[in-house]
Amino acid sequence: MNKKFLVGLLLGLFAIFMFSSFTLAFAKETLVFSSRLWSVPTEQEFIIENVIKPFEKEYNCKVNFQILDDKKLLERAEVQQKTNHVTTDIVCAYVSNMPEWIEKGYVEDLTPYIQKWTDRHFTKAFSYGTEYNGKQYFIPVGADVYLLIANKKALKYLPEGADIDNLTWEQFVAWSNATRKGDGVGRTVVTGVPMKSFVYQFGAISLSYGAGFPEMVTPGALKAWELLVKMKDDFIPSVLNVDNCISPMKREEAWLSWMHCARAGAVYSSNETKFVVAPVPKGPAGRGSIAGVSGFAIMKNAPHKDLAIKFLEYITRPDMQVKISKGTGGFIPPVEEAVKYLGDDPEDEVIAKAIEVLKNGKVSGVPGQKFQDWGAVKKVYDDVFVKMVLKGDGKVNMDILNEAKKKLDALRK
Repeated sequence: MNKKFLVGLLLGLFAIFMFSSFTLAFAKETLVFSSRLWSVPTEQEFIIENVIKPFEKEYNCKVNFQILDDKKLLERAEVQQKTNHVTTDIVCAYVSNMPEWIEKGYVEDLTPYIQKWTDRHFTKAFSYGTEYNGKQYFIPVGADVYLLIANKKALKYLPEGADIDNLTWEQFVAWSNATRKGDGVGRTVVTGVPMKSFVYQFGAISLSYGAGFPEMVTPGALKAWELLVKMKDDFIPSVLNVDNCISPMKREEAWLSWMHCARAGAVYSSNETKFVVAPVPKGPAGRGSIAGVSGFAIMKNAPHKDLAIKFLEYITRPDMQVKISKGTGGFIPPVEEAVKYLGDDPEDEVIAKAIEVLKNGKVSGVPGQKFQDWGAVKKVYDDVFVKMVLKGDGKVNMDILNEAKKKLDALRK
């Protein structure tokens, strides 16, 4: 072999080796963050631009941010854990699924790290899902309750003497009826597409009358059905095509609704001169609302555990929690110290009213772990809404409700 060629070959190989070593030495660490929260495109954009990019700059790293639903999150985790090939560092799951993550051993005990963060304390209202046997596996984030949202065009139909910040459900129904009669078309909206939010909108009413959640034929639940039946003609004509109440409210097809606080915030902050936001109405048992929360966890055997801990410390700082809550519509920041960072913006008003409902309302979590399939539970309520409320004769039909109760009971674990 030619001596010059051999020398050239060796030099070439050496150069390739040095370049590869240089590249590896300066390659940025990549954190994989998979979340069920912030699935709305505008929310994702805010998180990437205002939360993730500053973190990447501060820690000279990259964050691979992915949106997955809860089922796919859990399925992916199961594959990674069983094959001993974990590529995900942080997950964000819904509270009803947290027990399964913990029981299967897919997530780390975060207690030793959280105890060092003395500048923040997480709201105890959400410890039922995030903690297990005295240890904290999930850090709560993106908490929510339900709020009333109304277009100001509907205010002229508000019952005389009614206070929008202190409405009863009977007053809301009277308002809904009067708006439809006065305007000539239904202006109230709930989610009519199956397996969306109707079960939670129903729950807000039934809890106000002393029901548990979910219940179908108890006295409190029957009262909720009675009120919904009274509104049978009040819902917008396209209600069965509504999978999110934001759009019909923004385009002013709908004027009245009660919805997830961040969704209500998205409507309100789009033009606060057109809308009013208030706590959900109340009943004899108080101001009912479903209260949900998501949570951050670090995957067991995460490849970038140290960086993941830094990210969780960063994203749960009290000021950052308020920034995130405001930027994504009006979630409740479940960090007690975050309240002092609230200001006077429309989003701050939404958050303050949501906190009021959480602290003083009759709230219930989502007991998804008590049922075989929470989506099927939602469908039971969706079907009753269509058959008895929208297409019924204006009366509570016990045959329909008793049949639905059988289906609901069959889904219980």
